[in-house]
Amino acid sequence: MASLPSTVLKAALDNPRTIATKPRAEQLHAQIVKRKGLSSTSLSFILSVYADLNLLRESLRAFAALPASSPPPSAAWKSIIRCYASHGLFAESLASFARMRALGKRPDHNVFPSVLKSCASLMDPRLGESVHGCVVRLGVDCDLYTGNALMNMYAKFRSLGGNVGTGGLAHEVLDEMPQRANRDRGSCLNSGPGMCWLSASGQNGIGSAGSRREACWRRDSVRKVFDMMPKRDVVSWNTVIAGNVQDGMYEEAMAMVREMGNADLRPDSFTLSSVLPIFAEHVDVGKGKEIHGYAVRHGFDSNLFIGSSLIDMYAKCARVADSYRVFHILPQRDGISWNSIVAACSQNGMFDEGLKFFRLMLKDDVKPGPISFSSIIPACSHLTSLHLGKQLHGYIMRAGFDANVYIASSLVDMYAKCGKIEKAKWIFSNMELHDIVSWTAIVMGCALHGHALDAISLFEKMQMEGVKPTYVSFIAVLTACSHAGLVDEAWKYFNRMTQDFKIDPGLEHYAAIADLLGRAGRLEEAYDFVCNMPSEPPSSLWSPLMTACRVHKNVELAEKVAERILPS
Repeated sequence: MASLPSTVLKAALDNPRTIATKPRAEQLHAQIVKRKGLSSTSLSFILSVYADLNLLRESLRAFAALPASSPPPSAAWKSIIRCYASHGLFAESLASFARMRALGKRPDHNVFPSVLKSCASLMDPRLGESVHGCVVRLGVDCDLYTGNALMNMYAKFRSLGGNVGTGGLAHEVLDEMPQRANRDRGSCLNSGPGMCWLSASGQNGIGSAGSRREACWRRDSVRKVFDMMPKRDVVSWNTVIAGNVQDGMYEEAMAMVREMGNADLRPDSFTLSSVLPIFAEHVDVGKGKEIHGYAVRHGFDSNLFIGSSLIDMYAKCARVADSYRVFHILPQRDGISWNSIVAACSQNGMFDEGLKFFRLMLKDDVKPGPISFSSIIPACSHLTSLHLGKQLHGYIMRAGFDANVYIASSLVDMYAKCGKIEKAKWIFSNMELHDIVSWTAIVMGCALHGHALDAISLFEKMQMEGVKPTYVSFIAVLTACSHAGLVDEAWKYFNRMTQDFKIDPGLEHYAAIADLLGRAGRLEEAYDFVCNMPSEPPSSLWSPLMTACRVHKNVELAEKVAERILPS
């Protein structure tokens, strides 16, 4: 192996980041061993070079070569912990951190971002809170990167819900933290008792007394860490903004964007892709266009994430033509942008266009994923294209996506709408997990095919398995009752919907009951039921009752219904 030139060697020793390749790192390793021997200092240095290049095997060899006469230095631990975390070996990263602490080594602010990333990736709130306690006790909680890692960790824990972990501990740690807003990072690093401990099981030196508050504790933890950071960068602001959007706190998210601007920080592509769903949710195309203009002025419009978010925003605002324009000007397209345009077409009832884009995606050698199929299968359902649906089903099975609950639910709905209810039942019965979408799809499928008793039985079984019925679920079961003439059962479910589940009935529920009563010849009852709606009934609700009056030859009531349809 050729040796490094002396000038390169000197530059590498002064700044290891000048070594950018594995062969160069190995040359440097050989030169350092030749000149300085196998000391802890020299091996820790080369270990940091390997870790910077994310070379795990070489890092482990250098770590194993450290002299056994003394514990590895803190710099070596920092490198190996970081390298483990970069390779997704989060348990090994945390085990190394625990051994480091057991040997009495004090971690600095460069260690904790990797450790906190590992806690977040393992989704272990108790362990994360233990490390947070260690951060506070060592006085590195006001380091920018450690603070960002803490916020990211608590933001990820938020997805676990309020019943997991020990939220009380997090609040105890945060509430006991001194206000360090006016202290610089140096003073923070030099403060604190300097010793905390973390065992491999995740226990810590923080008292666990106190109530275990559950409601919104992780969101509060993110915000408390943010508020206590003396210095914040764009990543800090983005973490809080994205968390607010995820929790549906749209006004707070937009207020944070404005505060971010007031702090002389310019929103980046991540900020914009976080706030665009707000305007999609509120169907506010005007403000969405303002964000689009900002993205164009600052060169973010070619960003794939921004482009996909804009496609989705315009689609949800029923501006599919604008979605097309954004898609066509993207300099390159990935699976996310293709999925966005396919979903945009399907959501707006443009199923033929959606299928066209799906074919173009395949032609562009972009491999469809689960989201792609969840978007395109409904197009087959609405077009009742059984042949195409079967082709997609075959592709799904070959790709191994048939176990995906969203895809399986879409297949159940597709086969039911294409007249293959037995195939829909077979897919449903072979699903490992059933969510509310799959239950509703099979109940509605049975209802539309006249299998009313099966639909009702499945609806009851759904509740027995702990799945709470929704607005759409009750439409399905009421449709089943209507098609089978089950008046008493329909009234039972209508009353349960309003009284037990506190769901306000919509037009579809009223239509199902009115149609059922009309079919059963209970015309006066149907008329009174429609008249007692909280809002003015549309003509589409009176028309079935008019048909029922004609079938049962009730001329007098037909005249009253006609007056409702054609008021003078």
